[in-house]
Amino acid sequence: MPLRLLPFLPRAVALATALLLAACTTVGPDYAGAPALPSATPGPLVRAAQAGARSDAPAAASWWRSLGDNTLDTLVDHALANSPDLRAAQARLRQARATLAQQQANGQPKGSASALALGLSSAPDTAASQDLHFYNVGFDASWEIDLFGGTRRAVEAAEALSGQVQAELADAQVSLAAEVVQAYAELRASQQRALLSREAAALDAQSLALTRQRQERGVANMLDVERLLSRNQATQRSAQEAEGAVTEALDRLALLCGQAPGTLDPQLAAPAALPQVPREVAVGDVTALLQHRPDIRAAERRLAASTAQIGQQQAGYFPKLSLLGDIGLGATDPDQLLRQGSLVLLGAPYLSWNVLDFGRTAAAVRKAEAGRDEAQARYESTVLQALRDANVALTRYGHQRESLRSLLAQQASAERSLKLTTQRRQAGTASQLDLQDAQRTLLGVRRDILAAEATLLQDFAALHKSLGLGWEADADAVAKAPAD
Repeated sequence: MPLRLLPFLPRAVALATALLLAACTTVGPDYAGAPALPSATPGPLVRAAQAGARSDAPAAASWWRSLGDNTLDTLVDHALANSPDLRAAQARLRQARATLAQQQANGQPKGSASALALGLSSAPDTAASQDLHFYNVGFDASWEIDLFGGTRRAVEAAEALSGQVQAELADAQVSLAAEVVQAYAELRASQQRALLSREAAALDAQSLALTRQRQERGVANMLDVERLLSRNQATQRSAQEAEGAVTEALDRLALLCGQAPGTLDPQLAAPAALPQVPREVAVGDVTALLQHRPDIRAAERRLAASTAQIGQQQAGYFPKLSLLGDIGLGATDPDQLLRQGSLVLLGAPYLSWNVLDFGRTAAAVRKAEAGRDEAQARYESTVLQALRDANVALTRYGHQRESLRSLLAQQASAERSLKLTTQRRQAGTASQLDLQDAQRTLLGVRRDILAAEATLLQDFAALHKSLGLGWEADADAVAKAPAD
């Protein structure tokens, strides 16, 4: 006789509905947003004004394009498209999104199909031998009702963690763009420094030759010759160091672009001028930018996830309700499976409550609460560090601009001095050594200006990095692209 439990299904459904309506709450604290630190926000606005940065203008995400260097633009774009570090961050984002989809699926019913063929033979080769066969085809389903919101909190935590990883991807883009600009500044500065050092070495060689001639005529002494020889050797060494720095910068740029060392040499080995920073720097609303800085957003999402995990663990204090169901066909003969009498229906609610766990749930809740407290402290630390970074970057940029202005004034003075010395040389009132000294003084000032311009460009990159600029608004599309 087939098993029939169909009359009990309405009771099971009624019981499940009653329990579901009775438990309409979600345990655990609701996330109310990250704590604000309003007392620390005026600082960047003051420093921006001191550095000459325009806070009223909108800031560009692709800030490096304001430098007007097409080669640099190509390098940054190539790095953002091919960096292994970015690909790793994109893979982590896809993992986080897959985890979120998995948590969302956990709240849905589960079902499986099954088929069974059973044969039993007893006492073979005897008069009492008997063969028994049973065939069954069925579909099983179960659904754990999220009575107290444990699954909803798990989904909430997974969604926040996905947002954290997405912000970390944006932060990696910010760092990468700034590092490419800084490495490019070092490359071009080293190339120009090598040229200036070679030019200075040529002047030193001329001065050394003249001094030796004067020493042979008794006008100069050996000490003058040795002093110029030591200076010439130091200049040669400076040129060699600059050429070594060129190689290091080329290899660093290749690494940032996801290529082997030496790959970019044919494209970048020829010396070129440093990109010049714009006369006005538009950074937009500094305080608002800091609030959207990727590492701050990542810390905020981490705090949201930790808060949701408290409710996820607190759900362990309460009972769990599952609905079980089975629809099957069973018979001793395959030909009988499709007959009406072979239908078996089963439905039942299943209630479980872990009332004796010896403090495991309480310990898990305390752990989650401590994790939330840690995430909040780390968020506050990240905000304070971001404010410090912005203040330091704005201050350094402002001071470096003033330093460069002073050096440019010094260069103008050295150029006037060289012009006057050239006139005196033509008039016969100054020696060739005097003219070469004036030329070398001007070269020295030009080297100082070159170093100052390179530092200013690197501070320009550090400023935009401190404000969290350099990530694309369509980071979702960038992250999903490799998975298509």
